[in-house]
Amino acid sequence: MGRRQHSGRSVTGILLLDKPLGLTSNDALQRVKRLYRAAKAGHTGSLDPLATGLLPCCLGDATKFSAFLLDADKRYRVRVRLGVTTTTADAEGEVVETRPVEGIDETRIREVLSGFLGSIDQLPPMYSAVKHQGQRLYKLARQGVEVERQPRQIEIFALDLLACDLPEIELDVHCSKGTYVRTLAEDIGRELGCGGHVSQLRRTGVGPYAESAAPFVTLDQVASWSEDETPKRLDELLLPLDSALGHWPAVRLSADAAFYLKQGQAVLIPQSPTEGLVRLYDPSAHFVGVGTILDDGKVQPKRLI
Repeated sequence: MGRRQHSGRSVTGILLLDKPLGLTSNDALQRVKRLYRAAKAGHTGSLDPLATGLLPCCLGDATKFSAFLLDADKRYRVRVRLGVTTTTADAEGEVVETRPVEGIDETRIREVLSGFLGSIDQLPPMYSAVKHQGQRLYKLARQGVEVERQPRQIEIFALDLLACDLPEIELDVHCSKGTYVRTLAEDIGRELGCGGHVSQLRRTGVGPYAESAAPFVTLDQVASWSEDETPKRLDELLLPLDSALGHWPAVRLSADAAFYLKQGQAVLIPQSPTEGLVRLYDPSAHFVGVGTILDDGKVQPKRLI
């Protein structure tokens, strides 16, 4: 039996989708894939159904580079309800404890927030997709089972207080991959002595993509444009896949170097960077993939189209 063929268009690019409230990341991705009639699609890190905001959807060859966005920094705008702790650390969980917020003011909140900046250890919540002995934690949590988890080191680059309307506060969070904002909110509440949970969460940035730079695309917009006679208008919503890697240096290859790289061989490129990851372009300035600089200065192909 031959290999199963992907049905659909071989469309390639990145859609900056504004995931709506109440939809899982996978459901949102499948709708995008269906509307684009795309053969291949993948997203770059789940958002809770309770959360809205940026879910980069990679179509076609862009799926090969989704892991790089998965590893990228994230930005969130979050509303935290102080004084109420829930089972899931968000508004969907059952209330576990209620405590007064009297005596807590903006000065105290800013003081506590500053303590979370930099490298910190964070315990993944039970309601998360982290695996324990092959089982997702959230599946165990739904069965009422709690297991021991190992703390993970994360980085909080910025934690700004946008609004203080007690018992609610609004924060702008810039963090490393793997950060659970629900856990961060819960830990802030614990440090304040009153508890807390996420009442609203919006992802405003992933890696080089930010809401402040360009508006995200809604599912309704994609649906209305998909009714067009040709897919061209829909494809205009897609960003080129190298836009996800814009913070890496670009290296232009000669025809010979491009040939050998595509054979999987490391090549020496004059005046290339001395370390790290690079974007690779052929002599016609077409993006061909990413490479890594070896100790001897050669460029080794890492992921090619």
